[in-house]
Amino acid sequence: MKVTINDVAKQAGVSIKTVSRVTNNEPSVKQTTIDKVNKAIAELDYQPNLAARNLAGTKSYVIGFIYDNPNAYYVIDMQNGILSSCKELGYELLIHPCNAKSDNICHELTTMVKHARLAGLVLTPPLSEDPKILQALDEIDANYVRIIAGEKIDSDTGLAVLVNDKHGAVSITQHLIDLGHKNIAFLSGDQHHESTKARLSGYTQALKDNNLKVDEQNIIEGEYSFESGVSGAKTLLKRVNKPTAIVACNDEIAAGALFAARLEGLDIPKDISIVGFEDSPFSRQTWPKLTTVHQPNQKIAQMATELLIAKRRSQKSAQAKIFIPVPVIRDSSSKAN
Repeated sequence: MKVTINDVAKQAGVSIKTVSRVTNNEPSVKQTTIDKVNKAIAELDYQPNLAARNLAGTKSYVIGFIYDNPNAYYVIDMQNGILSSCKELGYELLIHPCNAKSDNICHELTTMVKHARLAGLVLTPPLSEDPKILQALDEIDANYVRIIAGEKIDSDTGLAVLVNDKHGAVSITQHLIDLGHKNIAFLSGDQHHESTKARLSGYTQALKDNNLKVDEQNIIEGEYSFESGVSGAKTLLKRVNKPTAIVACNDEIAAGALFAARLEGLDIPKDISIVGFEDSPFSRQTWPKLTTVHQPNQKIAQMATELLIAKRRSQKSAQAKIFIPVPVIRDSSSKAN
């Protein structure tokens, strides 16, 4: 017969409500009580029925992951990070890809929150940066945490995990400057992502800090895709005054740039250095392996989910956090000729 919450309560010598509080990781439960209940759960191999919990009460135990991102590696890292925290804290995960540019995006998300009775949302860029979406969610009193680009936490940040993309871009551009590069180009990601603006800002700041000219022709707008990297690099490499180094807005773009450079018969990094951003699997699958900026997306997603659930449980620990990306030096960058 299936083990029930009544069996666990009887085995642990506590009330059913106490078992529920322990399995929901609610605060203010004595550690001795937690240990007794967890011991009974282990002995009986009890599995809480989250679906039944959702139907039985006003509380929901489902977290929604909302995204619009073409980078499969980014999405998988985020998904795994959120799922890890959900499992640890007794929640389920609902994954919802969407089109952030859709005219109906606000209605789509608010309807989903209501119908699925979500406990909260993890919002990733560009959804987490769209004022219209945030206002729509606030109007229905939705619980959400944002993953966003940012340099500091202030009163307007709200519940969020900030990634200091600008700092990472300054660092990786400075790495190229320290190698003697002066003609450094930048391949951009989608313009509606704040991370794109932050990374471009970091690139230009590093040039200015070293008294190097910011050449607008060296800044190529694009998207967060391999194809965009190929196209952007081809444009740069057609010029008489070719750059000696390229900063790509993410590793997928950098991999595309590397591919384009090889098509031109260039040796990387002897003829041109190429660096990326995010330290995704792309950075380790290219040849040579990409110098990049480490951004622990899975860890970021875990932290965002923990903050979201802590806020829902009214725990004091629910406050914004910030990550500082750092360079990872590999084989695609070397001294300028």
